[in-house]
Amino acid sequence: MPAPFEYERATSVDHAIGLLERLGSSARLVAGGHSLLPMMKLRLANFEYLIDINELHGELGYIRLGDDEVRIGAMTRHRELLESEILADVFPIFRDAEKVIADPIVRNRGTLGGSLCQADPSEDLSAVCTTLDASCVIRGTGGERVVTMEEFHVGPYETAVRDNEILTEIRIPRKAFKAGSAYAKVERRAGDWAVVSAGAAVWLDGGRIVDARVGLAAVGPNTTGIPEISAALRGNEPSEDLFQLAGAIAARSCDPATDTRGSADYKRHLADELTRRTLRTAVERARS
Repeated sequence: MPAPFEYERATSVDHAIGLLERLGSSARLVAGGHSLLPMMKLRLANFEYLIDINELHGELGYIRLGDDEVRIGAMTRHRELLESEILADVFPIFRDAEKVIADPIVRNRGTLGGSLCQADPSEDLSAVCTTLDASCVIRGTGGERVVTMEEFHVGPYETAVRDNEILTEIRIPRKAFKAGSAYAKVERRAGDWAVVSAGAAVWLDGGRIVDARVGLAAVGPNTTGIPEISAALRGNEPSEDLFQLAGAIAARSCDPATDTRGSADYKRHLADELTRRTLRTAVERARS
């Protein structure tokens, strides 16, 4: 059972920020609650106040496609990300990931913002957003600020969102090239946290890779982007040799720990293999 706490319900973003400003570090926002509430039941997290922000879905639950970027509200639910044809057409990596996240009950209530703010090193959508070079919009009493995914995740279960701020939006850039993306995950059972997962995104022009990104989860303290892979792939034609090189870079660049999900060597092997698979699929999608 969790420790006793008080309950507040926010009716707007400004109302939520006002409550956070007044209650400070003794308060925590809750939307789906599928990560927060189990931690509270185990007394791993204790807060005097929970601020329910489910009524903010009308304000922060959206997917907006623009010429230069896609904007997704932080209260957009997993089910909406899974079912969005617009998002699947532009960034199919989202649908790949959502298919292997938890179960329908969680996907009906859990949100994109909640997933990112949990900052779990094994979190699927953090790896997706890292792969797509997303930025996070954070709002507080002093206005908005925009940070990269690398800046957003400060450490395991720790983000750049301050006590009196709220994550409101995720922005993903679009590039004027043929694009493809993919996500793959090895898990012990359906819907579980990843043993290792990988996302890949590529942009092609004239048959050559003009840009590429790979993001890994469950192989270090945070979801991890690998700039060395991007540098190795740019300017080259896709090939199995190139994918093999990228996989080798992924394996040596990650820092997994041996635990109940597998040994560090096994996880490096998965980082190698999943990097190859997702790059191969991303290129096929970009070509089609």
